[in-house]
Amino acid sequence: MTNKYMYFVANWKMYGSLSSLNTLDKVIKFSKSKEIKRGRLIYCPPYTLISSFSKKFKNCQIGIGGQNCHENESYGPYTGSINSRMLKNIGAQFVIIGHSENREKGENNKLINLKIKSALEAKLKVIFCIGESLTDKRKKKTQSILSKQIKVGLDSIKNKSSIFIAYEPVWAIGSGITPKSKDLFKTVEFIKSKFKDKSPKVLYGGSVNPQNITNLKEINNIDGFLIGGASQSTKKFIDIVKKTYS
Repeated sequence: MTNKYMYFVANWKMYGSLSSLNTLDKVIKFSKSKEIKRGRLIYCPPYTLISSFSKKFKNCQIGIGGQNCHENESYGPYTGSINSRMLKNIGAQFVIIGHSENREKGENNKLINLKIKSALEAKLKVIFCIGESLTDKRKKKTQSILSKQIKVGLDSIKNKSSIFIAYEPVWAIGSGITPKSKDLFKTVEFIKSKFKDKSPKVLYGGSVNPQNITNLKEINNIDGFLIGGASQSTKKFIDIVKKTYS
């Protein structure tokens, strides 16, 4: 059982429609219960649903976020893109930046740095994803990869109070595999050690589900979870939160 204030971020990825709003009533009711008084739920649906989710959650404490944003905060000729100002305008309070699925499509650390700066300028809180590949892990490069992602991704950003770090080992995402508890504890400690002042909240992401949360919650330096596929099920998402505090 944990008494820490924890964050539970539901990353819906490319999933959901307006009919999905009907599945949120149970989550809203749950968010107002005593079971979640020591934590915060945050939903990051596709862009098309952010405004609807924001209205749905108007009378509760559930946060809303985007899954990415363009690096240019001002408007411009970027077909198909959405910037941080636009996210803020439709009700978002958070934004996920640097997710490995976007890194695989070409996002590098310098571009991620620009996106983070843009998001902070728009007064959004940033969920900054970092993580190593399976090849990196096997070559024992985890720490060097994470160091570079943090150093370049947060370059010239002095006030980091609005930044959460989400450690998502690429090899764990969607694989059903999670790091060994001892290894995960050490990695989270290493991440926090990279910050001279107050260390940021560090979330863990990568195949989090109602079955493995029992072990993950025992790693006491983790401040929450970034949850992918399991968050698309109201029951599974609530079960994860309940089991974290049980």
